Amino acid sequence: MKKIQNYIDGELIAPLGALYIDNYNPASGKVYSLIPDSDEKDVQLACDAALKAFPIWSKVTKESRSWIMMRIADLIDKNHEKLARAESVDNGKPIQLARTVDIPRAAANFRFYATGILHLSSDANSMEDTALNYTLNEPAGVAGCISPWNLPLYLFTWKIAPALAAGCTVVAKPSEITPMTAYLLSELCIEAGLPPGVLNIVHGYGHKVGAAITAHPDIPLISFTGGTKTGAEIARVASPLFKKLSLELGGKNPNIIFADCDFEQMLKTTMHSSFSNQGEICLCGSRIFVERPLYEKFKKAFVAKARELKAGDPSDEATRHGAIVSIQHKEKILSYVELAKKEGGTILCGGYEVKLSGELSEGWYIEPTVIEGLPYDCRTNQEEIFGPVVTLMPFDTEEEVLGYANSTQYGLAGIIWTQNLTRAHKMAQQLQSGIIWINCWLLRDLRTPFGGLKKSGLGREGGFEALRFFTEPKNICIKLN
Repeated sequence: MKKIQNYIDGELIAPLGALYIDNYNPASGKVYSLIPDSDEKDVQLACDAALKAFPIWSKVTKESRSWIMMRIADLIDKNHEKLARAESVDNGKPIQLARTVDIPRAAANFRFYATGILHLSSDANSMEDTALNYTLNEPAGVAGCISPWNLPLYLFTWKIAPALAAGCTVVAKPSEITPMTAYLLSELCIEAGLPPGVLNIVHGYGHKVGAAITAHPDIPLISFTGGTKTGAEIARVASPLFKKLSLELGGKNPNIIFADCDFEQMLKTTMHSSFSNQGEICLCGSRIFVERPLYEKFKKAFVAKARELKAGDPSDEATRHGAIVSIQHKEKILSYVELAKKEGGTILCGGYEVKLSGELSEGWYIEPTVIEGLPYDCRTNQEEIFGPVVTLMPFDTEEEVLGYANSTQYGLAGIIWTQNLTRAHKMAQQLQSGIIWINCWLLRDLRTPFGGLKKSGLGREGGFEALRFFTEPKNICIKLN
């Protein structure tokens, strides 16, 4: 059975405690590899390596940093199929999704920041003939990057790529649930010639490795993507240490559909925004609000489409709905379906675990689930489920649906479907979300900032915002006379 290793100081090494964690294939429910059960000693070893490498890497020319990062991107492309299959096995996502989204985006993240660092500029301000002020954006030090399990390599690279480009060294922790592609990336970094200690990957549990990274006095920046509860704990520990934080947390996103929308385009995209990656994307539109004149037509068509979406073997080229990432998460999702029933909801389709045959008989699958008849402020409509479960609710006015949409503690993303340009802009301005899609979903320009409002996070990732997060501005004033 394959044993994943930590990547510290340029080498692949076993955890110091020689302990390992079972790594499951969600499609079969069986253990297929082992990952390091690392602790604070391994984090200290990684931090020592990052601290040693920082004075050198931070002074490497931006052209040289860019070249190495482009080399890593090329190697991701070269190993595209291997990485896609590893992601599908580790996460349970359809191989088609891993091929077309996860792995291409991982390479794109490296390329974007490899080229972006070449164009990052500093400000200069003249005080007429008195003085000249200019700003240097200097690498901030060792960055702690903690990534989630739903888009493993995609989001892992979205954190480490800007950190490396900015001149920081990194101690990173991928999710213990989906560690395989981060491990494979460490092999590619060695092949690409990334200097020892620049990137260090420590595998293990969040309460051991993640907590040690968060509390380490020599790691001044923490970039975390995950649950709001964990983000709050990171902020509690890191804030008194005056660490710089970027927290991309949960979402309970509204999908607002007006009667004047392009129905066919809306229906096709709403299927994706509801059930892509088994609904395990923080940007999924899990609360669907439909203007009343369109409600019954939409409900009939949407439920029919949802019933056609069958859970299947993630490695099958035809599968579009794969396995749930873990047995614990499967049970959580099903518990919310039961809660919805108790709260008065009607299950229009789905709501059950799916049992496949043969080698996949013990895998973790849930039918796409559509629920109606729930009040907007019930727990099912207020708490993040993070699975293939959506709720439907009709509305009559813009004011009414804005109240529904903005009622949760979250404010990550929102979707609006309308052909009325004035309405689209007006609604977008009033939605309490950091990201708004109008007549589309998950259309991302890497130059734009990404993040949420309220309990959906702190700070912004993406674009030059991310490069600046990993730097500290230093103002220099020169008196001219």
